[in-house]
Amino acid sequence: MAVPRIAEPDFKERVEKSFARQAAMKLIGAQLTRCEPGVVEVELPFRADLTQQHGFLHAGIVSTALDAVCAYSALTMMPADAAVLTIEFKVNLLAPGKGDHFLFRGNVTKQGRTIMVSDGQAFAVGETEVKLVATMTATLMVVKDREDLQD
Repeated sequence: MAVPRIAEPDFKERVEKSFARQAAMKLIGAQLTRCEPGVVEVELPFRADLTQQHGFLHAGIVSTALDAVCAYSALTMMPADAAVLTIEFKVNLLAPGKGDHFLFRGNVTKQGRTIMVSDGQAFAVGETEVKLVATMTATLMVVKDREDLQD
């Protein structure tokens, strides 16, 4: 059995800097609240402008936040000169997104040199309960960290 790679010493700083560059996370008001080797959490307060027609957090917002935590959990375990790109993901919407705020957690499931798999969970947090509302499995690619990735 292969020994898992250990997180680079600067992994947290790299994740925080990358997350801060994400305009989409700023737009929805998401905040990075946990960053450990192989695990990332993001929290999002409820906002009516992020809901669908029934007042639940929109599936697109749920998917966006899950994609972020899956990707950043993988980035924590990548080399210092790497960046991350999502190749594909599968979302299961399990319950309506109804809560005071939302917690999104990503965990590395399979660590590879060029491809990683992460699983994510979305929780709606209310006054009296925490409910799992969605899951994601994402496949992510290790890429060279370049400012011109968007070109």
